[in-house]
Amino acid sequence: MTAQWDNLPPLRDVIARHNLRAEKKLGQNFLLDANITDKIARSAGDLSDKTVFEIGPGPGGLTRSLLKAGAKKVIAIEYDPRAIAALQDLVAAAGGQLTVIHGDALKTDLLSLAPDGPRAIVANLPYNIATPLLIGWLRQTHGGRAYDSMTLMFQKEVVQRICAVPGGRDYGRLSVLSQWLCDCRKVFDLPPGAFTPPPKVTSSIVQLIPKTLSNDQPDFQTIEKLTAAAFGQRRKMLRSTLKEYLPVLEQAGIDPTNRAEQITVDQFINLAMMLT
Repeated sequence: MTAQWDNLPPLRDVIARHNLRAEKKLGQNFLLDANITDKIARSAGDLSDKTVFEIGPGPGGLTRSLLKAGAKKVIAIEYDPRAIAALQDLVAAAGGQLTVIHGDALKTDLLSLAPDGPRAIVANLPYNIATPLLIGWLRQTHGGRAYDSMTLMFQKEVVQRICAVPGGRDYGRLSVLSQWLCDCRKVFDLPPGAFTPPPKVTSSIVQLIPKTLSNDQPDFQTIEKLTAAAFGQRRKMLRSTLKEYLPVLEQAGIDPTNRAEQITVDQFINLAMMLT
């Protein structure tokens, strides 16, 4: 198996041959260092029994690492037709272990591509669509154990928001949605120089492991609406941002003079349950 990957041309040669310069409008920043992509693949854990989804594989650096790590199957969703062409040698070398789909990840139902689990997502996400993608996957997780794990790269500031605890300025809507449904942990940071071209921000890898929750859960849309209202004007007190829910706030034992950042995930979930 190792010989198959050794015979592939270096990623920089693949990029040059297919004129695959990174496009800012597509949120492209390529990871070419195999040591880094191998580290990301390892951090995702045992993939030998999983269908692994990758979003925006570009020239295929992380894709190679996922295959080398022994993923049962890799399904890569790529929007850029240049990258589709650049990945064909890797598809051939993978011998059925890799499928590349030309499509928009925001419009792609991953579960329909692999109806039988287990499934995982491992991706260096295009930053311009990263948060909407995560919220969509969380929505799928709310309906059942859609994915065993999600090992994802975002801007460092987004990972800080995902993992933030109540009381700080990073704690917000994304914190509540993520931590309600998943155990979240930051894995490691990546400096701008790790990418080609270097972005202007530091990046971080975060891992989200879906929780096994009881069936008695609020509707996802209720949590979205509640947190959007509470954090939409985060400097205001809840009696202002959630004024239509004041009677329920009191029933839930939440001080209406608090601000959204002072309310725990469990308190938000409890409040949403009372509204559902």
